[in-house]
Parts: sequence; structure tokens; C-alpha cells
Amino acid sequence: MSMQLSAERTVPVLLQPRRKLRVLTWHVHGNYLYNLTQVPHAFWLVTDTARSTHHSGRSGSLPWGPDVHEAPLAQIQSMEFDVVLYQSRQAWETDRHLLSAAQQRLPRIVLEHDPPQDSPTNTLHWCQDPQALLVHVTHFNALMWDNGVTPFRVVEHGVKPLAEHVWSGELAQGLVVVNNIGRRGRRLGLDVWQQAAAQVPLCLVGIGSKDVGGAGEVAQQALPELMARHRFFFHPVRYTSLGLAVIEAMMMGLPVVGLATTELATVITSGKNGFIDNRIDRLVETMQLLLLDRGLAAEWGSQGRRLARERFAIERFASDWSRVLEEVTA
Repeated sequence: MSMQLSAERTVPVLLQPRRKLRVLTWHVHGNYLYNLTQVPHAFWLVTDTARSTHHSGRSGSLPWGPDVHEAPLAQIQSMEFDVVLYQSRQAWETDRHLLSAAQQRLPRIVLEHDPPQDSPTNTLHWCQDPQALLVHVTHFNALMWDNGVTPFRVVEHGVKPLAEHVWSGELAQGLVVVNNIGRRGRRLGLDVWQQAAAQVPLCLVGIGSKDVGGAGEVAQQALPELMARHRFFFHPVRYTSLGLAVIEAMMMGLPVVGLATTELATVITSGKNGFIDNRIDRLVETMQLLLLDRGLAAEWGSQGRRLARERFAIERFASDWSRVLEEVTA
């Protein structure tokens, strides 16, 4: 059975929970987790002594709120929770067995952040449990996965900006934000970026970007100001989920140029709030036009900002997640 929440075009009032739920989860995709913890419940993040990947708790520079706590593995079985939110295959297949038998029987949600990578159309999702709820972050992802016996829902992204910068666009170049683009290669558009950067001034930032000629990693708190100064945002990614950086750029008024693939095709309308195409020469021509015509960049960016502030509002996101959490624990 499939259950989906459609994207709303008006921002609802945030639902107030009947009771504050205790949600056990892992630190996966820090920016997403920060937005998720805007939901009015208490979140407990699994930690181990090494603060290893996905077990790092309240780590990084994000301004975690007072309802974000840590759950050390050594103590976890003695702790009480209302729902377990698994965010990775490792958590589902390995860490789940470190919980007590009673905790494993708690209401459970599996949050899938990505589309399938082995085959875009014929991959059975690794969570096959009719008693769990599988949550996808885009309708494209939900479409591409074979969800099997697991009921699923779509909760689209929501973003709480880390800083309220507004696009100025004084830098006559485009900004590209991709982590580990060298290692992830064609899927994240390494060759697309290289081909475009040979013809248009583009600044690539992100983890590992210096390895391929980029500017290096930028601190999360510094990225909004950097974004706002660039003329446009270029998204060279072929196949992934809808990047939070794209939404963050739109929210401050950057026009987005990218490939007409995955969920981005439902967000950008060419010639209105940005430009998408699968012909790299057309993308290059459009980026060159935006460098020459700042007024056009401002117009597209303004339209994109309006859409992003409605479709990806943190209030809508938090209300959708509150509804999911209350349903699975009812």
C-alpha cells in the first residue's frame, strides 16, 4: 500500500503534537538532520566511543536545539523511546540488533535519502518489513525504488535557512556545491562540471573539491553568504536526490541552472525560475546569458525564491513529519 503526502503550495500552521515523542535516530546527512529536528519532538542521536560515522551525535557546527540529545550505545538498552527512525542500511541491518528486543519492536520508520544506485528501476529496497514505514524525500526516489511489501510515504524537503542572506549576485560567476565530486564521478556530474567550467567561470566548493581544481570545503555557516554573492547556481548532477544546497540557493534568490533529471525537473521551469536541459551547450549558453544580464538573473531568482519558500517551507516539512510520527505511534 502506498501513502503519499503531496507538496503543498501554501504553508500550513505547524501542528502542535499531542505529546512530545522520544525519537531515536542516527546522525546521517547533518543538514537534513538539522531541519528534521525542527519538528517539535525530542531527538536522541546514537553515539559510540569513537564518534564514528553515523554515531557522532551533536557534532559539527550546526546550532542544535535543546530537544536534540545523545544516546550512547553502552546505555541505549536502558533508555526509553517511542519510535526508532533508521536513516541508513547499516542502522537497519546492523545497529538495530544492538537495541533491546522491546526497542526493536517499537514503531519504526526507515528514512531513505537517495534513489537506488545499483539499478535505477529494478532495485528492491533493502527494508522489506510490512510493519515499518518507508519515507522517501522526493517523489522521484519513491518512483525509482521497488518498495516491495513496505508501505511508503513521501515527505518532501524543508529548509530552515542558517542565515537570512538575500541574493546580490555581484560575482560574475556561477557557484557549484558538490561534496566528493571527484570520487563520485559521473553520477554527480564531474565531467559536466569540467566541460562547463572550461567555457563559463564557475566556483566549485565542497569536500574534496580541491582535488579536481575547485576551491575546497566551505564551512556551513559561511556558505549562505558565499551563495548570495554569486550570479547563479549550477547543478551538474546527473542522478541523485534533490540537493539541499539547491533549495538553499533558491531560497535566497539565486537562479538555478542544471540538468533536467530527477526531482529537479519538477522544481525548475525553464525561463521562469531557472533553466534545466540535458544539452550541455544549452546550459552553457544560458549561464553566459545570466552573466551578461543581471536583471534576468534577478527575475528568475525572485521566482525561484517564491516557489522554494512555499514548497520547501520548514513549517510544512515539520507538520508533515509530525503527522507521520503521530500516525506510526498512534
